[in-house]
Amino acid sequence: MDGFHDLGGFQGFGKVAHRIDTLSYTPVFKEDWEHLAYSLMFVASDHLGLFSIDEARHAVERLDVRQHVGTTYYERYVIATASLLVEAQAITQEALDEALGSPFKLANPPHSKGRVAITNRPPFEVGQRVRVRDERFAGHVRCPAYVRGKEGVVLHRTRERWPFPDSIGHGDRSAALQPTYHVQFEVRDLWGEAADDGRVVVDLFESYLDPVQPA
Repeated sequence: MDGFHDLGGFQGFGKVAHRIDTLSYTPVFKEDWEHLAYSLMFVASDHLGLFSIDEARHAVERLDVRQHVGTTYYERYVIATASLLVEAQAITQEALDEALGSPFKLANPPHSKGRVAITNRPPFEVGQRVRVRDERFAGHVRCPAYVRGKEGVVLHRTRERWPFPDSIGHGDRSAALQPTYHVQFEVRDLWGEAADDGRVVVDLFESYLDPVQPA
């Protein structure tokens, strides 16, 4: 989904402040409530089986732009979890409003039913040149916009396989299982000759890629 959440690779936003976290949760969670709220999402998804993690990601993507801008990372996942619990009829909007003492704004309804993976193709091999499919999809997708249509080289293929996010992110529990590939791109292939020299490695599901045919 193209939206405010997908700003990775965009230029003009200045430097991104970051730090290396320790093994303690304290640097990760700045407030005590944050790890409890995040845990609620995993209780609902894993223990109760009400939704998948990709459905939670999609719910975050469904927030209004103003709501997205005005909330922190974990606040967005609180809203996403609440939205999915209401959609699963585990709780009601009225109960949320009463607990908060004011209307609780949920994520917008989904506008897509998802899409199936591309299957029955030979896997890509390490060293193979691939092109990211240049597609625009209204639903949940885990392919960053800045690599679409770009060529790169496969560095690694995972042994594990996971449900295709464009399917399971919309509730399709029969989603095809696929490996992901570490694909290396030249920085200037992504952002032009004005960019610094370097390389970027992106983890991409198999269905986001096509082979580059030899010239």
